[in-house]
Amino acid sequence: MTAVLVAGLLAFQPGCVERAEDGAAERGVLQAVLDRQAEAVLTGDREAYLATVDPRADGYRDAQSTVFGNLLRLPVDHWSYRVTATGDDAFPLPPDADGGSGGDRGAGARRVAVRAELRYRIEGYDPVPVRDVEYLTLTERKGRWYVSSDGADASGGRRGTRQLWEQGEMTVVRGGRSLVLGVGRPETELRALADDADRAVPGADDAWPRPWPRRVLVQAPATLERMADLLGGPPSSYRGIAAVTTGEAGGRGRTPAERIVVNPEAYRLLGEEGRRIVMTHEVTHVATREHTTESTPLWLSEGFADWVAYRGVERPPGRIAPVLTEAVREGRTPRRLPTDEEFAFAGDADRLARSYESGWLLCRMVAHRWGEEKLVELYLAVGRAGGGMDPVVREVLGTGMDGLTARWREYLRRELGGRR
Repeated sequence: MTAVLVAGLLAFQPGCVERAEDGAAERGVLQAVLDRQAEAVLTGDREAYLATVDPRADGYRDAQSTVFGNLLRLPVDHWSYRVTATGDDAFPLPPDADGGSGGDRGAGARRVAVRAELRYRIEGYDPVPVRDVEYLTLTERKGRWYVSSDGADASGGRRGTRQLWEQGEMTVVRGGRSLVLGVGRPETELRALADDADRAVPGADDAWPRPWPRRVLVQAPATLERMADLLGGPPSSYRGIAAVTTGEAGGRGRTPAERIVVNPEAYRLLGEEGRRIVMTHEVTHVATREHTTESTPLWLSEGFADWVAYRGVERPPGRIAPVLTEAVREGRTPRRLPTDEEFAFAGDADRLARSYESGWLLCRMVAHRWGEEKLVELYLAVGRAGGGMDPVVREVLGTGMDGLTARWREYLRRELGGRR
C-alpha cells in the first residue's frame, strides 16, 4: 500500500510542478507590468505610464491620466510595487466585469486579481518609504497584460484606501514648512492651511526639543466621505473631528504619522485660535512620531499633543475640558486613565472627549508638578520601554502608576471642581 501511494504521488508531481512554474511565470509577467508603471512615475513619462493601462478601459484610463498628472506635481523620489498575491488569494473578482468598456470577454481577454505592496517616498517629508496595499485587476489582451481597474471585488465594493491623488485633479501648495495637497478645494483655502501648518511647527518644536524633520504634509480632501476613503474607515467615525494624523487612534506602527488629514466640514467651522490648537496638536504627532511606539498609551500620546496645543492658552481648564469637568462636579471623577479603546473615533462622543481631556490634564499635571523636561523624558522612556508602564513611571517620576493616578484624580478635583 505504501509503495502504491508513493508511486501515485510521484505520478502527480510533474503536473504540480508545471502548474507552479506557470503560476510563477505569470506572476513575473504581472510584476513586470507594475515595474514599468513605477519606472514611468519616477521618470515622468506619461506615454509609458498609460502604455501599462488597458486601452479598452476608457473610464479607468481617463482616471489614470489624472492620477499621473497629480503624481507629477509631487516630489516623489521612490515608487515601487511588489506583487504579494494573485487570483483568489488577492481578492475575488466580480463575475460579470471584464475591465473594458465594451463587453469584450469573448475576444480572449483574461483577468487576474493582484494584490501588491506600494512603497513610495515624498522627498523632504518621508524619512523612509511609506507602504500601502494596492488591489488591482490586470487584463491580458492578445498576449499583452495591462492594468484595467483598481480593486473592485465580487461584492461590487472597492478594496483598499483611495489615495488623495486618486480622488480627482489635485492642487499642490508649498508653504515654508509644509506641503498641502488638496482635491476639490480652492487654492486660497489650501494656502490658508499651509499658513496654519507653518505657524504650528515652531510651537511643536519648542515643546519637543528633539530632532525631527520640522516639515509636515497636509492632505485636504473634498468631502468627509473622501476623508474616510483616505483613512479606511466609515465617514461617521470622523464626523466632528477637525483633523487626523495617520498613525494615531490605534494605527501606530502601520503608517508613519506624517500625513495630517483635514476634515473639510469641521475644520472650516473653527476660528483662528481653534485652527491653531488643532494644527499644533496634529503637528506634535508628526514631531513625536519617531518616539511613539506600541508601548505608548494613547492617553500619553494624545494628552501630550493636547498639552503642546494648549500651552499659553489663556483659558481655565474647566472651559478646555467641559465634559470631564461636568463629570467631576457631579461626583463622577474617573478612577483610572482611559484605555486605548476609549479613544476610538466611532462611538460615544462624550467618552471620546473625556478620554482626550483626561490625557491632557494628566500631562498638564506632570508638567506643573515635575516640570516640562520630565514630561518629555517620560514620553521618551515609555516609547522605548517595550511595555510595563509602572517601572518606567517610577524611574522617571519617583512614583508608580497607582500613585500617579491618585495624584491625577486629586488634580482633577482641584482644577475642575470649582466654578468655571
